[in-house]
Amino acid sequence: MIMKAIIVAVIFLLTFTKAFSQGNLNIVTVDIGNFWQAYDSITATEDSASQYGYINKLFIEKGSPGLRAIMKVKGYTAKSYVDAINQYPLFWNSIRENTLKANSFAKEIETEVSKLRVIYPDLKPASIFFTIGALETGGTFLEDKVLIGSEIALADRNVVTREFPSTSGNLTSHFKSDPIDIVVFTNIHEYVHTQQKTTERTNLLAQTVFEGVAEFVAVTATGLTSTLPAISYGKENEDRVRERFSEEMHNLHTGFWFYNNNSNEFNTRDLGYYVGFAICEKYYQQAHDKKLALKEMIELDYGIETELSRFVDRSGYFTSSVAELEKKFEKSRPTVTRISQFKSKDRKVSPSLTTITVEFSTEMDDRHRNFELGPLGMGNIMRVKKFNGFSQDKKSVSFEVELKPNHHYQLVIGSNFRSKNGIALKPYLIDFTTSSK
Repeated sequence: MIMKAIIVAVIFLLTFTKAFSQGNLNIVTVDIGNFWQAYDSITATEDSASQYGYINKLFIEKGSPGLRAIMKVKGYTAKSYVDAINQYPLFWNSIRENTLKANSFAKEIETEVSKLRVIYPDLKPASIFFTIGALETGGTFLEDKVLIGSEIALADRNVVTREFPSTSGNLTSHFKSDPIDIVVFTNIHEYVHTQQKTTERTNLLAQTVFEGVAEFVAVTATGLTSTLPAISYGKENEDRVRERFSEEMHNLHTGFWFYNNNSNEFNTRDLGYYVGFAICEKYYQQAHDKKLALKEMIELDYGIETELSRFVDRSGYFTSSVAELEKKFEKSRPTVTRISQFKSKDRKVSPSLTTITVEFSTEMDDRHRNFELGPLGMGNIMRVKKFNGFSQDKKSVSFEVELKPNHHYQLVIGSNFRSKNGIALKPYLIDFTTSSK
């Protein structure tokens, strides 16, 4: 009996200690076997030091480049994994069998990647890693690596979610949609991302088109229909979604449009995927050369605002140009109206001043704030000693400072301060000099 158990264990480990090569495609699943080996050791002890030792030695240190990449992208640590294992034992037991099916999708993924290569002959090679995360993503990417969080991407409606907190409601609903059924499509979406220019995307519009391109190209290549609820909802409510998005498209924050459960009038998350998809769809429909249109989408540089604006304007999705909508947006941004204790550029501020109050043009969201260096840098920074918080009406904020005489101070009230409806503040420079006494 013992010998039989050893043989089974050896077969299990061999199954998950190699990369599967399908044609030119490299699919790596080694992390899954390593994770379950670590999991079994962790759940066999309550000693936290031993648990951290097992996750590090048996999983993280033996991890594939894909594991290292997904940990980097999502900020996973040994603690992330140990906490998730200890908090959700029923979930992990229910997902285990599904994660062991990762290899069975290799041939189908290769077939769909081949279709992608047909419509985009300049396709660059990328490796696919079926790894295990800590419940933050079912699929992402880094450089030339597709990163599949198998604990999410290979789940189905039968996994146990009753241990999850209410804040994880999106996972519960996502699992009910049987994500394992679309894991091949998920891989193609992320594969498209590995082909795109991943320059910094500085506003909502750039992120929207970036995600929309991946979704649209994946649909076009595979012939499959996107199963994202946001896309079906967006098509049914196109006018209002477009109107609302056009008001916020230049925002520096993605708000409810991506990756969270923030409340919104549509009661639907991730609607940015729909808007991006719709922009690409319109661009493609009116293009005479369809293959060239796809090439332009994939190779678009989101870091060059003129390129992005030209692409969106040519799609004809919005009734106004990107530039016109930007002007309207800038007028809608909240501003700092004044500092209660002194005027900007004041050169005789008392060094005995201990509290500064900043007043805003509208009600602000008290969950967000940031301060930045002024043009003169660290030597002139006014340090915030204590953040007192927002006023009851959320139209001002105060904080404590400690000032020296005869000193020039600067501090920028940053754009992470945002209005109640999520619009980024126009940054404001606090600039003053203290008197001698």
